[in-house]
Order: sequence, then C-alpha cells, then structure tokens
Amino acid sequence: MSPHTATPIVRRALIALAATASAALLLAGCAPSSSPTASSTPVAGGTLVYASGDAEPTCLDPHVGGNYPQALLATQFLESLVSRDKTGKIIPWLATSWKTSDDGLQWDFTLRDDVKFTDGTPFDAAAVKANVEHLLDPATKSSTGYLALGKVASVEAVDATTARFTLSSPDSALLESLSQPWNAIESPAGIARGMDANCEAPIGTGPFIVSKWVKQDRVELTRNDAYNSAPADAAHTGPAYLKAITWRFIPDSASRFAALQGGQVDIIDNAQPDTIVQAEKTKTLVDLDAPRPGASNRIELNSGQAPFNDERVREAFVKSADVNAGISSLFFGTAKRSYSPLSSAEPVAYSDESLFGYDLKQANSLLDQAGWTTKDADGYRTKDGVRLSVRFPVSTNQSIPAEQSLFEQIQAGAKSAGFEVKLEPLDLSSWYEALGTNAYDAVSAPYTKVGPDVLRTLYDSSGITPAPSGYFANHAQLNDPALDALLAKASATLDTDARADLYKQAQKIILDGYYILPLYDQQNHFLHSTKLQGVRALPTVSTPTFTDAWLTK
Repeated sequence: MSPHTATPIVRRALIALAATASAALLLAGCAPSSSPTASSTPVAGGTLVYASGDAEPTCLDPHVGGNYPQALLATQFLESLVSRDKTGKIIPWLATSWKTSDDGLQWDFTLRDDVKFTDGTPFDAAAVKANVEHLLDPATKSSTGYLALGKVASVEAVDATTARFTLSSPDSALLESLSQPWNAIESPAGIARGMDANCEAPIGTGPFIVSKWVKQDRVELTRNDAYNSAPADAAHTGPAYLKAITWRFIPDSASRFAALQGGQVDIIDNAQPDTIVQAEKTKTLVDLDAPRPGASNRIELNSGQAPFNDERVREAFVKSADVNAGISSLFFGTAKRSYSPLSSAEPVAYSDESLFGYDLKQANSLLDQAGWTTKDADGYRTKDGVRLSVRFPVSTNQSIPAEQSLFEQIQAGAKSAGFEVKLEPLDLSSWYEALGTNAYDAVSAPYTKVGPDVLRTLYDSSGITPAPSGYFANHAQLNDPALDALLAKASATLDTDARADLYKQAQKIILDGYYILPLYDQQNHFLHSTKLQGVRALPTVSTPTFTDAWLTK
C-alpha cells in the first residue's frame, strides 16, 4: 500500500538497450536519462547495489500484508499472470491468453507450459489455484491481494495449462489486479513450507532468487540462470545480465544519497526533492521518475467520528490548508499539485481545482456555522467544552521529510482557523495500529493499485471492515449507498466508456463531500548512477525491474 509524483523535469536522453526498453521507461511517467558515456551494449555480470529508504519488510512474501516495500523486492523474484504496457493495456506474462464468459463470471487463462519455479516445481494451473487460495485464506493475513481478489469465488485447474477463475460477480478490474506483485505467483511447494519459511525466502519464477536475508541490513539476490519468462514488453528474453543484487536498507535519506554519490550503491529509492535537483545538475546521476498508479497522495478525513462527521468542519479544514504554497517551497518543482482522488497515471482521473483553494475567511465562517464559536486560552476553537482537535498519525517510513514538513505547514494553517492538529510521527507498525484502533481523525495513507477500481477499495463502505490482516482501506470511513452503487456498477461493467463515466461520478461525490484533501501523485523517484543501464519501472505499480539492466565497466 502504500507513498506520491512529480512534474517531469527535462532530463538527459538515455541510450536504451532497444526501442522497446525506451518505450517501457516512458510508460510509468519516467523520463529516461543517461550520460554521454552510456553503452547500448549489455554487459553480463556484476552485482548491483540497491539502497532502500522504505521500511524493511517484516515478511518478503507479498501475499502476507501487501505493502510497497514488499512489492519493490518481490518484483525481482516473483512474476504475475499478466502485466501492463506503456498505454495501460494488459499484456501476457505467465499467462499467454485469456477469455471471459458473456456474463463475466468465468475467466479462462491459458498458461505458459515451459516455466518452472526456482525450486524445480512446474508452473501450471494447480500452482495458480494454490496461490489464489493462499491469498484468500484468512490465515495468510493478506490485505492488498485479498482485497483485490475479493470477487474470486474459486479457481479450477481445468488442465495443466488452463486455470478457470469463477467470480461471485463480474469484476472489470480482475486483469489489473492480477498484474500486481501482491498477487504474484509463488511455488506451491514454497507456500507449503509454512509462513515463517516462506516469509524468509519466497520462491518464484523470476530473474533472481532470494539467497540470504540479513535482518536490518540487506537481502541478497542471485541470478536465476534458467530464467525464461520475461513479460511481453521486456527488452530481451533469457536470464538477467546482472549476476546478483545486494538490496540494502538505509533509512536515512542523506546517508542513501551520500552512498550513491560515493559509488557505494548504484541506485536509491525515496529520493528527496533537494537531492533530485542536485542530481539534475550532475553528469553522473539520473532521476527515474515513476508515478504510481491508483490513488493520489491525499489526506483523508475520518467522517465516521467527530469532528469530521460534519461536512462543514471537513470543508473548513480543507480551506485552511495552503497546500500550493507548501508544495512550492518544499518540493522545488519536483511535485505537481493534485485535485483528484486518483493518480495522474490513471486516464479516468477527475479533478476539481475550484474546491481546494486556500480561503481562511471561509474556513472561519464554516466553523462558526458548525457551532465551534468559542476559543480557549490557547486560541483553539471549542464546542460544548470540547477542543477542536485532529489526531494525525504520520508514518515516518512512508512520508518523506519534505512531506512531513508540508504536514507541519498544514498544521500551522489549521491553527489559524482554530484547529489543534496533533501530528504523531510513528514507525510503520505503530501507524498501522493507530489506524486499526480508529485512533485518528486525519491520515495520509498512500495506496497503490493498478486501475481506477482503487476507488472501490478505498471508498466503498465495505472497506470500513478490516481485512484478515487487520488493515482496512476506507480511512475516510465514507459510508454512502449512492457511492457504493456507482462503484459496484463500475466494477461490474466491461464497457470502457460506461466504466469511465461511473468512476467520474464517484470521484465527484468524494471531492464534493470534502472527504479528502488531495496533495500530489505518490512521489516515486529513483536516483541511479549512469553506470547502471537498462533499468525501467514496470508499468504495473512502477517498481524498478532489473531483468534488462546491466552495469557498464
């Protein structure tokens, strides 16, 4: 689930491995770039060093829980039934083709017959069945994958190369959901080892293999020399060029950037706005800007309890926030303001800028109308002796320092209107606990999912009920039967135009009710050395893939 994108900055042109690789880079909103010394001839061998600022996963199996740090790593050793190309079209991967029944309740997937997991287990329809059952088993404690496959009633292995999905109701987002790393296919024999062993080293069909996990330090990946199952838009088939990947965890952003500058690492994630600007001025570093699909980065207001169960109070909070000024001063042109519930990567994203202008006078008027007319000695508004307080837990693992500073600016603006905003910096597990116990009034909870059906995950009233993991996605606690009906219709129709119109209507309800304060796309910048060539972001959830990558000598 998971942080955010930026206004593309003019970058140096990357000499790509092939035209296909160049196009794939662009698909995720990534402006490809490189140095004049870049080589277009792949070089075999070498160990890539990756430095991540995301929270280290507690489990490497993305079926368990299902967050973005897991997806980053899983992309290197697990594969999905389908992928997505630069236009958003679903393309073959482990499945070569698929067809659906007229009523949309049955999907037949034809599978590759020449692929094995790295433990020697054959990839077949029985493996697909076992994986879906694993995802939907409450004992797995899945959230992202479980929610994405909520309409799958069963999977039947018709024969070795045909997996039949039977749905409880039509699901226009099924293919989008199956493209995600949280629903990637793992070895059934690996799953059968039990959660502890599978969390330590999931077994897939991908270009690399998990060989060692040194907790709070690194994960070591080695090349799968038998690899033969790249997605349809890959630049080459066969094993990866790199011999190995060392995946390091370096939480401090300054330390990550220093390691990249000093040549100790080849690529870093969670790049900060100031370092992106610095990188643009060099001839040795490249910014890979890969906006994530699904939701925009936004502050969600908990309408299920006071004070945000009053629309006037929600609107007042939104009007008190001078978001544009904060983005301008803190992000140095690397982020563009959003006015939509959806990422700009989603073609059906609907925006309404008119709702989100800074207007302190209007904010004060709305609070007066809502009955918050008195103030205490500290200048905060009160009503019936209760202070107008907003609990705002902040995940320090998901919100970069610039974003945390933006929240502080929003806090200051809200105080001018009489809100007491209590920012609570928390590690990821404590943050999840705060949400799970409903101990929040506002929260920024990034959620990455392929396609606009993320709206159903985030805002359908059923999303107030926790998944088996304990996580629930409807943090705005929006409970609107009209919205539920629109989302249900959009999910059921395979008509592209009708689907887009239904999602537009749904977004209008979310925006007009001031349930969220949109900020910007989920920031997803990777900085890498020009010595690293052929890297691209998968057009599914914008995780970097190193199948086609190499290190120049």
